Amino acid sequence: MTHIVKVKTGNRLEEISSYSRIVAVDNWIFVSNTAGRNPATKEIPEGVEAQTHQVFANIAGALAAVEASLADVISARVFIQEPADTPKVMEIFGEKFRGVDPALTVTCPPLGSSVYKVEIEVTAYRGASRAETDRLSITL
Repeated sequence: MTHIVKVKTGNRLEEISSYSRIVAVDNWIFVSNTAGRNPATKEIPEGVEAQTHQVFANIAGALAAVEASLADVISARVFIQEPADTPKVMEIFGEKFRGVDPALTVTCPPLGSSVYKVEIEVTAYRGASRAETDRLSITL
């Protein structure tokens, strides 16, 4: 039988908008688009680098709640407010996912607030970090 776990962090918007930070369906884990607000202080760092690091801390904490980690991420979607910030964000992304190599989409749409400089959404598979992995190189 399928087992579903829905995780909420207490964020006011989760209640207003009726969504979960994580929905885990068996070993599949879907993490909602996550901004760089520190959950303890409710503060959002000003710089894109600090926000990006906070986004990853928020995602890692959410994944840990369902016994997973960034190493289990198989797909990511990165939303960057200002196209000029893309290299900075992607450098940090590369540091966090070196060797994990998830499928990736990067786009620069307007975000829900001008305060947000980056948001990231991921899909993970619990145990992917321990799975046998074949790596192929192709020419397109």
